[in-house]
Amino acid sequence: MHWFDLFYNPMWVLSTAVLALVVRIQRRGSWDPQSCSVRLKGKTAIVTGANTGIGKFIALDFARRGARVILACRSQARGSAALEEIREKTGNSDVHLRLVDVSSLDSVREFAEGILKEEEALHILVNNAAVSGLPREITKDGFDASFATNHLGPFLLTNLLLDLMKHSAPARIVTLSSVNHKKGEVDFSHFRGENLNYFMDIVYNHTKLHNIICTNELARRLEGTDVTANSVHPGIVTTEVLRHYPWGVRFLFNLIGFFFFKTPEEGAVSSIYCALAEEMEGITGKYCDCDCHLVLPAPLARDAALAVKDFEICERLTSKL
Repeated sequence: MHWFDLFYNPMWVLSTAVLALVVRIQRRGSWDPQSCSVRLKGKTAIVTGANTGIGKFIALDFARRGARVILACRSQARGSAALEEIREKTGNSDVHLRLVDVSSLDSVREFAEGILKEEEALHILVNNAAVSGLPREITKDGFDASFATNHLGPFLLTNLLLDLMKHSAPARIVTLSSVNHKKGEVDFSHFRGENLNYFMDIVYNHTKLHNIICTNELARRLEGTDVTANSVHPGIVTTEVLRHYPWGVRFLFNLIGFFFFKTPEEGAVSSIYCALAEEMEGITGKYCDCDCHLVLPAPLARDAALAVKDFEICERLTSKL
């Protein structure tokens, strides 16, 4: 008998299947969106990167609850496909596509201008769009493409829509970060693509740290407005965020992820929780993990003086001179 004959043993197959099932069940958090009775009729929500992955499932949930949902997407074709799918699955015709490339400040300004002209209210903004593993690329605004997409673009979009959200209060801002922010560093030269190591997810980790830092400072500035701002970790999720990685890395990630990582639908839960759960009413400046628990982020993310500096620098970088 060879050792590999064990893999053909019925008990081995059965035990492996049971273990896989247990692991998949344990991936689900303690809060279940389907058991939440909150309705969003009369509410307007924007979700960036809503054509696929986590963003699409967030938008799908909002649409099922009766919200007016705006899918903020870069691709007309993929955005239109998501739009039709969400309308068909939810029966909600009040779902709309608006194009925006969050890596371009001009595109963000044009998108925000359209929203301010067309929409009377905005109650939920989910900054979901992000990239990881991009090679070095400088945008026409002079920023590293990953920093522009993951942080500066969403930062500008949020600030351009703030007055509308204040007018619509109570309102909530949710920014998707990552537990990987704990491996991030703050070096303001990174914004311009300087002193960066582009190996794997290193740049991504830096951007996710800035997300939390600036969200916390935004929350402080919004005190008394009834507009809350929180950041979330969706979990390790099998999405297209790794599309810029080598094929071998993506294959291994998806193979392992089948058993241990969250699906996009599961990864959307913590963002949905922060966006509408009654438990999060009035809660602001917090970091929510993938199981919908409020936890402390990395020490750098809790540095109030650094937050003020980071926010002010981002304001200057995104200002229209």
